[in-house]
Amino acid sequence: MTQVQVPDSARDRAGGYKVDVSRGERSGRVSSEWFSRPADERFLSLSDLYAAVRGRTERSRTRTVERAAIRVEASRENAERLTLMLPGADAPVTPTHWSFGQLASLVGAPAAYLRQLPAPLAGINLQYGLTSNRAEQVKTFEIEDGRVELRAITGPDYGRIYDYELVEAVQRIAGNGTGDTRWKVPGVLDWSTGLYHPHVDITQDTTTLYASDRDVFLFLVDDLNPIEAGRLPDGSPDLYFRGFYCWNSEVGAKTLGIASFYLRAVCQNRCLWGVEDFEEITIRHSKYAASRFAHEAAPALTRFAVSSPMPFVNGIKAAREKIVARTDEDRDEFLRRRGFSKKETAKIIDTVLAEEGRKPESIFDFVQGITAVARSKTQQDARLDLEARAKKLLDRAA
Repeated sequence: MTQVQVPDSARDRAGGYKVDVSRGERSGRVSSEWFSRPADERFLSLSDLYAAVRGRTERSRTRTVERAAIRVEASRENAERLTLMLPGADAPVTPTHWSFGQLASLVGAPAAYLRQLPAPLAGINLQYGLTSNRAEQVKTFEIEDGRVELRAITGPDYGRIYDYELVEAVQRIAGNGTGDTRWKVPGVLDWSTGLYHPHVDITQDTTTLYASDRDVFLFLVDDLNPIEAGRLPDGSPDLYFRGFYCWNSEVGAKTLGIASFYLRAVCQNRCLWGVEDFEEITIRHSKYAASRFAHEAAPALTRFAVSSPMPFVNGIKAAREKIVARTDEDRDEFLRRRGFSKKETAKIIDTVLAEEGRKPESIFDFVQGITAVARSKTQQDARLDLEARAKKLLDRAA
């Protein structure tokens, strides 16, 4: 991969480098994972994560059965315990919280209501739903870990992509995710100095490798090799690095997805700052999901990992050089012709003036102004709309 070299003057002695996080987009996607994950869902390396998710897959089995042949069992002596006897099974299986919700959905019953009922009464409702409809099949996903648990129950055409398969694909480009390749757990932005430090001890507080009993989520960056894409107003380099996150749920809690992008920094609570060129692939767990993962998602991840940053750098350069407005009339016309309201137009121009010390002239100026206004939006739809329009402008310039 061709890499744009960053001058030594842009780094401090510890290897940190100055970044301008007022530009680009801010994303809280990784931060939401960081905030919500308990200690037992945090892993310090890809090998540890892989061992955990592969191990549970090896203890699991799947089978396809007639839904009408499932027997719901509940004891009056234990009002909270409900089990299922599946055709061909040697012992009853206990639904997890997640699979109970899936089971309720299959029979058209509200899971929250059923959970409030004593197990015998909930069992009667579930049994009626399983046997009263026309005969059809369901796919179960069970795990034996002291007792047999039902991890998932889905339609027969559910296309399962195992969590370990995604981790395995990431390992092919990122090794252990700890710095043995260029892809690693991210460093941290020092707000007091404006310096981003790529080196950080990987602990439960800093890791970005997560897995629960129902999903997996990974975020890695190439922050030891920052890319210079133009200059800041003070003449210092505008530095980016590459990153990606991906996710999956083998039990049907979410799709499989991979998002790749360029960014300027990651802060301590794992917010992403200065995000540009965001791209995303999602795959539903439909009948041909495994094939799509093998032929579309996994190769896309590899291509991003080895690709040159030059198209991105050249696109930023083209946007900086393309002057589209020199007067206030030009600025108003440029934005209004692209669907921005009079109020939005004024706010975008004022934002660029406040942040850059001058009014927007180039495509890049307008893109930065639009994304800055987007960050101020509290409604997600409005923010995403502005970010998409900014990206469209940047893509056209490139």
